[in-house]
Amino acid sequence: MGITPVIAPIGMGCKGEEDESVVYNINADVAAGRIAGELKAARVLFLTDIAGVLDKEMKLLDRLSCDDIDKLLQDETITGGMIPKVTYATDAVKLGVQGAFITDGRVPHALLNEILAGGEEGLGSGGGGTVVTL
Repeated sequence: MGITPVIAPIGMGCKGEEDESVVYNINADVAAGRIAGELKAARVLFLTDIAGVLDKEMKLLDRLSCDDIDKLLQDETITGGMIPKVTYATDAVKLGVQGAFITDGRVPHALLNEILAGGEEGLGSGGGGTVVTL
């Protein structure tokens, strides 16, 4: 379709309820993964402040399948704040997204590198993060 949605995941309380005037900040990874999955988007990108998914020696794992991620979660290679990112990335892929990118936002032009690189497969440059596929 050629559309790139950029969504601010902000929620409001329910009209007529006690929290009607409350504004909620919804986790952006949850929103991005689910919306991309429901749209069957070609790609979804998750920005982070590290290189991507790292192994136990702190080396970048540039491509992972959903099964790979399950194993890395079980053996506690993936921990902390990366757990929600890989969870929502795998959810999106299982819903039909071709590739979920966990991209190092500190790299100059990281989004452009991942969106425009990767040849016909469209699986990113491999130089700025981790690509998750089925």
